Amino acid sequence: MKKKSHKLRNIVIAGILIISVSFGFARSYDPDFKLVKSLDIFYSLFRELNVFYVDQTDPEKLIETGIDAMLNSLDPYTTYIPESEKDDFNFMTTGNYGGIGAVIRRDGDYTIIADPYQGSPAARAGLMAGDIILSVDGFSTKNKNLSSVSDRMKGTPGTEVVLEIRKPGQKSAEKFKIIRDQIHVNNVSYYGKTEDKTGYIRLSTFTLGAGEEVGEAFKSLKKEGISRLILDLRGNPGGLVIEAVRICNLFLPKDQLIVSTKGKISEWNKEYYTKKEPLDTKIPIVVLVSRGSASAAEIIAGAMQDLDRAVILGQRTFGKGLVQSTRKLKYDSQLKLTTAKYYIPSGRCIQALDYTHRNEDGSVGHIPDSLISEFSTQNGRKVYDGGGITPDIKDTIKFISEVSLNLYAQGLIFD
Repeated sequence: MKKKSHKLRNIVIAGILIISVSFGFARSYDPDFKLVKSLDIFYSLFRELNVFYVDQTDPEKLIETGIDAMLNSLDPYTTYIPESEKDDFNFMTTGNYGGIGAVIRRDGDYTIIADPYQGSPAARAGLMAGDIILSVDGFSTKNKNLSSVSDRMKGTPGTEVVLEIRKPGQKSAEKFKIIRDQIHVNNVSYYGKTEDKTGYIRLSTFTLGAGEEVGEAFKSLKKEGISRLILDLRGNPGGLVIEAVRICNLFLPKDQLIVSTKGKISEWNKEYYTKKEPLDTKIPIVVLVSRGSASAAEIIAGAMQDLDRAVILGQRTFGKGLVQSTRKLKYDSQLKLTTAKYYIPSGRCIQALDYTHRNEDGSVGHIPDSLISEFSTQNGRKVYDGGGITPDIKDTIKFISEVSLNLYAQGLIFD
């Protein structure tokens, strides 16, 4: 009897051990457990570091460094936006900010006015390109970085900022009291005619209202009698997807699919169609692109190419086909993270297959033919994925001399 009891006890103990090991083994592969475990390790490490490290630490800086390093291991566009950078992020999406309305740059020890926007508070006050900013509200700009100077010049519309300015060639300085205003930077930086019948529209960004601005520019050019159009997207870094769709809608029929997005979560699977009657579906169009044309600029170029609506001319574009969305975090900070990929009408993805190895300017490098897939445009022409939009007519990049580069880099041409 004792033997049976002893044997039964051993079987029970063995069973418990097997169940315990199995549970622990399964738990080690449970994503939720891994998350809790990793956060616990991170918290305990951070606590020990702050208590026992030999020098005084800055907790905020340590955490921000850790966040940046973590996000850098993903894709280049997933970033953390602390409260201090919220205004800059809002400007990127809306084109609006409170300030005096001037582009600034460094020249020697000081910050200078590079370009006051037409009609801005800076221009109305008499500031001109080349003016040296000695101080902002008493804060000296000598040897200060541009961001710290820019932050002091921005502010709530209607408030006053005092700039101490020295004009080029003058020894004395004068103070300018400027009332900040709501500044809007136009998406269409220029439009006009290159010859009697050819219209030209330069689109620099894709903030709110880009589609409306291009539409107004096109209608103005039509009144001047143009019969063909050049849409210049060279160097355009992209922006709001909906504005790219609205611009395509100017030249493509209603209810036409322009771009779709696909992500891990179904709520990011969306299709964007043209919603209005177009302005002109017949006028010949050339779209100019470069290696710096990205995101929304690539959606326009790709959709117009896939639907055989325009000739694309220039260099292969940047290759950014990742969709970013923002998620609010605590303390007025945000996380901008990649949630989906773009797909243009032919079904191809704009995104470079490998976004970790790029050219010096960030554009996609060489892609082996084995990784490239073939697609067809609406009329049956062959187009390809793998990274960006390959133009119908390729234009070689024209390099300038070292002398010219140095003249530009040192600000001598500006001077």
